[in-house]
Amino acid sequence: MNSVVPAPLLAGGEFLRAFRWLVQARVLDEKLAALYRAGKIPGGGVYLGKGQEALSVSVGVSLRQGDVYAPLIRDGAGRLAFGETVVDALRNCLGSQLGPMRGRDGNVHRGRPRDGYLPMISHLGAMIPVVNGMLMAKRFKGQSGMVGATCLGDGGTSTGAFHEGMNQAGVERLPLVMVVADNQYAYSTPTSRQFACRSLVDRAVGYGFTGHVVDGTRLEDCLGVLGEAVGLARAGKGPQLVVASFLRLCGHGEHDDASYIDPSLKQSALGRDCLELAQAHILEKGWASSQELVEWRSEAVMTVEEAVALVQKEPGPDPYAEQWCALQTTRLSEGGAS
Repeated sequence: MNSVVPAPLLAGGEFLRAFRWLVQARVLDEKLAALYRAGKIPGGGVYLGKGQEALSVSVGVSLRQGDVYAPLIRDGAGRLAFGETVVDALRNCLGSQLGPMRGRDGNVHRGRPRDGYLPMISHLGAMIPVVNGMLMAKRFKGQSGMVGATCLGDGGTSTGAFHEGMNQAGVERLPLVMVVADNQYAYSTPTSRQFACRSLVDRAVGYGFTGHVVDGTRLEDCLGVLGEAVGLARAGKGPQLVVASFLRLCGHGEHDDASYIDPSLKQSALGRDCLELAQAHILEKGWASSQELVEWRSEAVMTVEEAVALVQKEPGPDPYAEQWCALQTTRLSEGGAS
């Protein structure tokens, strides 16, 4: 049976920790958009997480060392909360040779697999079987107590890889948390043309998952539901499907003006900005003052600007000197010499 898990009462410290990652992610995205428009992003497009940060950060803060995390293109907040640094993110986006991918791959294809942080595969749904494989490997080694989480948009649930990965996780009772961001559009295709079920959470029972739904605009709800889902998976209760509803508050990428989005959706509850709602929640609870909120954003801006200044001075890969071998060779393995 699908379950709607209520958010528990959250301590201010937990909420504020997630909120500050959310702010950092929003500021970083704004800078990446500016760099893209200035022609400074050589490794592909820029895909902003505006409107999705509450869901994304809740995944990152709910995981812990030893877990596996496979984010998607709009999961900048989750990446930061899971341990990615602003410098690492910018190194990959600006093509620095000192970044985790050595400047060899597109800006969203970044990670540190040895730390359980996986570079994404662009083919939607393909990260599910990858995370399944890592969880199976840990099981074969006798390791327990870990969770694997990956993310997908509503459109990605129409792919064969999604079905195959979900079926495998259900059959094997893997501790997988599958997070679906139902942002109402698969690029420019509305969800009414993507699936016929009432809600994507209705698919949970068919795959042998426990289903959860959450309002993706409310950080407190996302923290509660993701914390519950991760806890159930970690306790051996099988795979979990979390479906969050909200509206993407930007185009599919910075190249897209999102003119196809129904204006009535923007005026609905789905179109609320999770950052603004989180700020109002903090003030209502008295967890911080308006001045502190301003200071936290200023600190995030400074962190990003300092990182940009550093990374822009770093060299990119030299195509004439580079040995184009796999990064997982001894010479180029993570932490090894470049």
